[in-house]
Amino acid sequence: MGVSARLFLPSYSVKETGRRLPLILYFHGGAFCTGSAFSLLFHRYAASLSAGTGALIVSVDYGLAPERPIPAAYDDAWAALLWAYSSSDPWIASYADPACTFLAGESAGANIAHNVALRAGKGIAIKGLILLHPFFWGSERLPCETDHGRHDVPMFALDRVDALWPFVTAGTASNDDPRVNPPSEQIVSLQCQRVLVGVAGKDVFRDRGRRYVAELRDGAWSGEVTLIESEGEDHCFHLHRPSRASATTLMDHVVQFVNQRTTTSAGTIAMTPSQFNTSDGDQGKIRASGVVRAQILVSSNGRQPCKAFVSARRMSRNASKFIPAQVPVVPLRTGRFYISRV
Repeated sequence: MGVSARLFLPSYSVKETGRRLPLILYFHGGAFCTGSAFSLLFHRYAASLSAGTGALIVSVDYGLAPERPIPAAYDDAWAALLWAYSSSDPWIASYADPACTFLAGESAGANIAHNVALRAGKGIAIKGLILLHPFFWGSERLPCETDHGRHDVPMFALDRVDALWPFVTAGTASNDDPRVNPPSEQIVSLQCQRVLVGVAGKDVFRDRGRRYVAELRDGAWSGEVTLIESEGEDHCFHLHRPSRASATTLMDHVVQFVNQRTTTSAGTIAMTPSQFNTSDGDQGKIRASGVVRAQILVSSNGRQPCKAFVSARRMSRNASKFIPAQVPVVPLRTGRFYISRV
């Protein structure tokens, strides 16, 4: 069975800049057992990410536990990276710059991005990692975990988080598995040039993200790392409230990170609420090369609305070719904008 993905192409960049685009492989969150690249929540975020960064996004629909326990998600993500890097897809071949490849994700997706980057090593050049509220854990409690019962959000109660990794690995691994509790020597072995880590002030995983950054800064790693702290926010807030000021600010930092052309000093940015004007767009449909595509109009931070084309792909396991997926378009209305779902 192949791996599916949804591709997002910012049309304004292709038409106006004439340059090849950054390539971002995006892995959605969902505790390794829920979510889909084809769901409205992650479709909307990937479209905004493409429109904001001007990058070609490959949103990967990886296998989920318990039907496909870990390492299925890692294997699917790796297959997607090989497929994208082969440039066998016409959009990637025509528009993407393989030398400017990023891996991105939130929560479980950030964990996947980290582990895929380790696997890539020196064989595939990864320019940067974008890890938002990364899911890392361990048997030893960090400061924010010792007094954080999370009774207000039952799914983040410590006993449930403790049980998650053994569940998604079908009982084959503990919370000290290096894939979920990476040791220092593993973290500093990353071959990418830059890393952005986002943490939320109320998130039970925030100290894990901070420790990850500290390992990079204090260890033998020679790249550039930036920590973005969203004060007063919780886990993956930007997905569920994308128009609020803190979510818009977080997207601004991701956009800047992807489009950074010169090296700057690493640092920590504490985000506090500020005012931004945002608006929703409309959606129109087009057809090209026999594949139904949806044209999503997206606006970001009060700037002029920009377009992102989206299409579905299903990869063969040998990553040597792309197979146009069958794409029945179903209009869905959310707020003032329309979106389509495979």
